[in-house]
Amino acid sequence: MLYQPIARFARMLLRGFGKFEIIGAEKLPKEGGYVITCTHRGWMDVVALGTSILPAEVHFMAKKELFSKKIADKFLRDINAFPVDRENPGPSSLKVPIQLLKQGKTIGIFPSGTRTSEDVPLKRGAVTIANLAKVPIVPAAYSGPKGLKDLLRGEKTRIVIGDPIPTAGGEPSQGKKDLGELTDRLALAMSNLEAGVASLD
Repeated sequence: MLYQPIARFARMLLRGFGKFEIIGAEKLPKEGGYVITCTHRGWMDVVALGTSILPAEVHFMAKKELFSKKIADKFLRDINAFPVDRENPGPSSLKVPIQLLKQGKTIGIFPSGTRTSEDVPLKRGAVTIANLAKVPIVPAAYSGPKGLKDLLRGEKTRIVIGDPIPTAGGEPSQGKKDLGELTDRLALAMSNLEAGVASLD
């Protein structure tokens, strides 16, 4: 597996060039699986989130198109990414992350789904997965370089971790209203974290 060496090398680069600060790491659950969601602005936030909980590892959901080439497929799987069909999500899209969560793993999801600075409504996917697996959701926000040029200029990288949000426990009767309320709570938490981390600059 390539995850550990690549993540440790990436963290060294983040610390060496632009300084790397993780705020709120003590809030992460000490036992069991959980879903961690993060604001998404570019590929650098994926790297930062992936190194922020070391030595634990994050298993990332990624769009299936990224796995179309054999070499890319092998590399992505070696760094704990797994494909999801965003255009036609179905029960199979939930199976892998729920299995991993029940094994005590951490699933990383970028709920906006797109790398943009615009306000994108949070999808219910993260909430649905966490609820069915009976695990908490941990909101997080990223602030820092958008690419290597910004990093090499010494721009600081931050990951701010919020308080875990408990789910209702995966009851089959869980209604859209309850999942909607959880989604709204997650959206508010992430928005507050994003505003907070921006104010630190």
